[in-house]
Amino acid sequence: MLRILAIALLTLAGTTGLAATPLPDTPAGKAAGEWIAAVNSGDRALLQAFRERYERKAPIEGLLELRENTGGFDVVRIERSEPQSISLLVAEREGDGLARLDASLEPGKPASLKLGVELIDRPADLAIPRLDAEGAARALDMRIDALAAADRFSGRVLVVRDGETAFERNVGLADRAAGTPVVADTRFRIGSMNKMFTAVAILQFVDAGKLNLDTRVGEVLTDYPNRDVADKVRIRHLLTHTGGTGDIFGPEFDDHRLELKTHADYLRLYGKRGLDFDPGSQQRYSNYGFVLLGAVIEKLSGTSYYEHVKAKVFIPAGMRDTASPTETEVEPRRAKGYMRQGEAWVSNADTLPWRGTAAGGGLSTSGDLARFAAALMDGRLLSKRLFEQATMAQAPEGGYGFGFGVAGNGPLRRFGHGGGAPGMNGELIVVPRAGTIIVALSNLDPPVASQLASYYANRMPIER
Repeated sequence: MLRILAIALLTLAGTTGLAATPLPDTPAGKAAGEWIAAVNSGDRALLQAFRERYERKAPIEGLLELRENTGGFDVVRIERSEPQSISLLVAEREGDGLARLDASLEPGKPASLKLGVELIDRPADLAIPRLDAEGAARALDMRIDALAAADRFSGRVLVVRDGETAFERNVGLADRAAGTPVVADTRFRIGSMNKMFTAVAILQFVDAGKLNLDTRVGEVLTDYPNRDVADKVRIRHLLTHTGGTGDIFGPEFDDHRLELKTHADYLRLYGKRGLDFDPGSQQRYSNYGFVLLGAVIEKLSGTSYYEHVKAKVFIPAGMRDTASPTETEVEPRRAKGYMRQGEAWVSNADTLPWRGTAAGGGLSTSGDLARFAAALMDGRLLSKRLFEQATMAQAPEGGYGFGFGVAGNGPLRRFGHGGGAPGMNGELIVVPRAGTIIVALSNLDPPVASQLASYYANRMPIER
């Protein structure tokens, strides 16, 4: 599943149009250029040769995934250049992402290379120009056309502005074997976007005075087996991925994938596990933390997580097509997922959990997600106080509120959440000052839907 870095997709995607900058003829410049060339090639042999020459430990699969997600990089600015070290700004070739690349060589030992790449906000002189409404829609249409022609996007994009549809587009097939096209009400798997629903349900208990953000896990789940988790982890830690509660995916999940049918099953499998770090000291994306929130919801409500969020979130928001059915149930309009394997798209069925959880994995439509965003903003789901807290940075490293990814300031402030796993990707971006809701959903691998949502967000008009 996507980790906390996926939240940065609120600020990514598209094409930059920036001219590449040549690198200096220094040891550090050559090493940085070789890394960029190896990544841009997508060639396993070149990446392996680079690793061996500079004694790098970065896994090749991760670099190949980086190339797949970004299209590679172009140098757009040299910030600092010395013979043995260099700092560059590099732009994604197929995205709006801008990163700082730092490379340094130990003098006399070119095989000892330190290299780091960090996503950064764009400086004002490299900002992406804003377009008018027609221009933004036209640019998004062209971007979708290019991705569809390359068989890299299948799904739906919806933009709602001031309550009216400003853009919508259906592309590709919901079921490749049957030839079923994507339509407006196709139901897509949304991965971690479920976390928004979980967070709202928890914050509703806070609104009602039945829970406090500083309530400890053990005060609700009184028989929780690990005392460190029970005594140290608070609700706010779980909502902000700062609890140190770890993930659910890995070898244990793979071994028990079809046995994990309830939140209680997850707690039985992972409940004795200790903390990864002291709660509140770090931020590390934790799917298990949201499973714990699902268990808290069940304990406080006296019913299943699924029934509770339906009654308290989906129905009040007018969401008719959002749920977490099991993979064994026959669901009308459910898109089948396809993941890249070599040059082919193959079914993702053997990777799916038995059922989605409070951490992610449900089904929804673009319309339902737009209705959810509208219900949040007009006060049908949360008090104004908690809504504002949920959608502003709460974690020490920023970028995350209470169950929502957040970015930008002033008229550019936005919130939402992405979700993704093999064969599924979705993104919701809400820009309140512009009255704009952007939803992109796909039944192909990440980050294509997230990139399309951000592509529009980075070009759309801000002023109403």
